[in-house]
Amino acid sequence: MPVRRTTLEDSLAAKGVTPPSMARVRALATKQELTFPEALLASDEVEALTVAEAFAEASGLPIVPVIDADRVEVDRLISFPLSMARDRRVLPLWIDRGALVVALAHPSALELLDDLRVMHGLPVRPVLAPRDVLSKAINDAYDRAAKSATDILDDVDEGGVKEDDDLSLEDAELLDDPNQAPIIRFVNALLSQAIKERASDIHIEPFEKDLVCRFRIDGVLHEKHRPPFKLRNPIVSRIKIMAGLNIAEKRLPQDGRIRRSLGDREIDLRVSTVPVRHGERVVMRILEKGQAFSLDKIGMGGPMLTEFRKIIRKPHGILLVSGPTGSGKSTTLYSAIAEINEPDLNILTIEDPVEYEVSGIGQVQVNHKIDLTFASALRAFLRQDPDVILVGEIRDRETAENAVQASLTGHMVFSTIHTNDAAGAFARLTDMGVEPFLVASSLAGVLAQRLVRRLCSECREAYDPTDEELRDVGLSRKDIEGHTIYRAYGCDACQGVGYRGRIGIYEFLPAWEEVKQLVIANADAGVVKRKAVELGMRTLRDDGYRKVLDGVTTLDEVLRVTQVDTVENEA
Repeated sequence: MPVRRTTLEDSLAAKGVTPPSMARVRALATKQELTFPEALLASDEVEALTVAEAFAEASGLPIVPVIDADRVEVDRLISFPLSMARDRRVLPLWIDRGALVVALAHPSALELLDDLRVMHGLPVRPVLAPRDVLSKAINDAYDRAAKSATDILDDVDEGGVKEDDDLSLEDAELLDDPNQAPIIRFVNALLSQAIKERASDIHIEPFEKDLVCRFRIDGVLHEKHRPPFKLRNPIVSRIKIMAGLNIAEKRLPQDGRIRRSLGDREIDLRVSTVPVRHGERVVMRILEKGQAFSLDKIGMGGPMLTEFRKIIRKPHGILLVSGPTGSGKSTTLYSAIAEINEPDLNILTIEDPVEYEVSGIGQVQVNHKIDLTFASALRAFLRQDPDVILVGEIRDRETAENAVQASLTGHMVFSTIHTNDAAGAFARLTDMGVEPFLVASSLAGVLAQRLVRRLCSECREAYDPTDEELRDVGLSRKDIEGHTIYRAYGCDACQGVGYRGRIGIYEFLPAWEEVKQLVIANADAGVVKRKAVELGMRTLRDDGYRKVLDGVTTLDEVLRVTQVDTVENEA
């Protein structure tokens, strides 16, 4: 009697996969010209473990539902490129009873086993793994296999840099190919390390006899590497090639962009080179694509967040966010845009540069070479039937006047401005030449902000601040009653710094009627601020102290980022 073999679809149906789900997988297979099994792996329609179990039943191969990435023998990956592991969904795991165990997402990859058998001189035993488990194991294993930047520098010192080393390789994966030239591997490892350590910027700085690499982590620069000085030109050349810059031009500043992947993360790097006394200085700003923005995650809370949400949903007016470079202004504005981004709104932005791509809105990049400026783009936007306009920065009279005109003609305008506090924004606009009555009638609110470092939750240390410490920051014993005050300590989780991550502190000034009257009367920023505090505005320092009392940050941090504010108040 012939034995009827269970088909893949029969196995899936027996596991509870519905006919409509299988129909959608078949439709995907037809659309993308895939086989049904390939479409199953490419689709999220069926749970990964269910797919793996069905493949196991159809092929007779054993299944491993979990892979311990720390157990993977990374030496087995040296001659097996990450690109192949990803494309074919194959990962050599470890030696077990004299055989190399190899994880597959689908039995079709069995054809690679002969190559692996020859490559390692061992019999090969295949096992099936769910696609999501295998993808994570591949990323984690190759991450471990990638040498650190320090290890690669040791290799460079031992083997030297050859004149014919090819630095022009257009690789797109920072963890791939251990056989690249040492300089390429060093730059890749440097970028990979910076991303893993949550750095926002990478600095490469040549001095008279030294080359220094520093990372800005949570707003503070930390020295990480001192490559040999002789490598300054090859390192800069490699970065220029990656950024599409002219490697022959060393006398002028240049700007470019690098797009790379690290595991399953897509990374953008903004590159700036500047000629200095002993070579070229490079700074790379790290931007992660696909970042999720939310007003609930930036540290604004309570009545302030409620009022801010009311302002961003107004039909017209100007909302300004102020603060120095690196204070999180763009993140706040993107979070506001993300909150109101609906199909019934036409949202346009003009930015310099476009830092993050947001689905559903029109984003324009400033280009001074063709006279595409904030002001000219803003004029053009008014003919595009917008509801909300985001202007990267108001920095001159023309842009300010166009923003005011846009708000007065029924548009909501978001922008940034460089002032020390919220009240200073009113005076800054009048200083640019905008009439005070226009400022008062168009401005809906100003948000000033700074970023303070978050205490590491693993090692923060409770302590009792001295009377002198409290006096220095303007607090009393009564102010801290019922609260635990913490200070930074340092552990492995935070690399000994005591802080991990940052959070915003805010000062929000809605355009209250009393404030408008002072602006029309051309009152200075100090008078406006005092009136706003009387009306209930919480200052930057007040918001910072609230986060100290909540155990989020330290007194030292709040004092560090609000020193300018203190000096002005004392003056």
